[in-house]
Amino acid sequence: MIRKLYKEIDWSILGAVFPIILASLSTMTSFGGESSFFTKQLLWFGVGMVLLLVFAFLDVRFLRDSRYVVTAYLASLALLVLVLFLGKTVKGAKSWFDFGGFSFQPTDFVKILVIVVLAKYFSRRHIAIAQFKHLFISALYALVPIMLIMLQPDFGSAMVVALLWLGMSLVAGISKKHIFIVLSAIVIIFSVSWLFLFKPYQKARVISFIDPTSDIRGAGYNAYQSVIAVGSGGILGKGLGYGTQSRLNFLPEYQTDFVFAAFSEEWGFLGSLVVLFCFSFLLWRIKVHAEHGASNFETLFCVGYFIFLFGHLVVNIGMNIGVMPVTGIPLPFMSYGGSHILAEMIGLGIVLSMTRYERATHRDDINKEFLGYA
Repeated sequence: MIRKLYKEIDWSILGAVFPIILASLSTMTSFGGESSFFTKQLLWFGVGMVLLLVFAFLDVRFLRDSRYVVTAYLASLALLVLVLFLGKTVKGAKSWFDFGGFSFQPTDFVKILVIVVLAKYFSRRHIAIAQFKHLFISALYALVPIMLIMLQPDFGSAMVVALLWLGMSLVAGISKKHIFIVLSAIVIIFSVSWLFLFKPYQKARVISFIDPTSDIRGAGYNAYQSVIAVGSGGILGKGLGYGTQSRLNFLPEYQTDFVFAAFSEEWGFLGSLVVLFCFSFLLWRIKVHAEHGASNFETLFCVGYFIFLFGHLVVNIGMNIGVMPVTGIPLPFMSYGGSHILAEMIGLGIVLSMTRYERATHRDDINKEFLGYA
């Protein structure tokens, strides 16, 4: 049985993830006096790999059962409410449960659950999705956690959840008229958030994104130093442990938000290309499995997980090279932290499990099925 499961799972996906993990660990060891980052990150990767294998060898078709999905979704909302009262404030956001030796951020797991919930909802209504009521109901599933996350406030994570809903709705067959309605709603929500929800430091980040040089010593400092770190790495980098921007603390949050800049400074343009190639291969394999999902649920979950990784990748690297606002979004499998790594590993484990019973079919057949022609 173990040999059979081993042959069914697409292990090339892990082949793409392992170099990214090594890149993360190498960066954690690059700075004097910060060896605890390496030890803790290695621990989280170990726990995450166990969870990945558990879900990979499970038959995750139980996620199609509404009882499990709804229970997990409601529990996640309860945690988001609870963290507003009992959470620890970190960098202006009350997003963490602090247990002394470690912290837990429920938002990371909520993102995976939103993917499951939306995949479940759209898979049952792929023909009726043209009706606005189903679009509205699906939006509520995403809007409730979005609002709770915004109250923390964590604009970056709220943006990712919104992107998940929008992307999965598009794949499920949203009409052009509904796209206009959705975009209008996003503009209204952003305007209201700007007026009543955004903290001054979040507004400053958006303003510094429009003109990073306007406040280099203030809100634009991190982004400016990140760009310097990336550029100073050159083609081959300065070498492991010789990243001056990071070593000398010119680049804040090098192990979390700006890990890509720290890595690029030490490994250079070629090292960055290797990491980006691994991410590209990983995304490509997930896309392939989305096209061969055993049912609409598997296809939509893989699409959602693709959007999840791609959104984090674009936003994080974008803010590291100065073309996106600094939102605190981690780089998957690379930024320091346990919560997001465990959530990413669980999501990847579910994808690997789905590869065991996928079907061989063409993208056009799946598109016709979503649009109601098959």
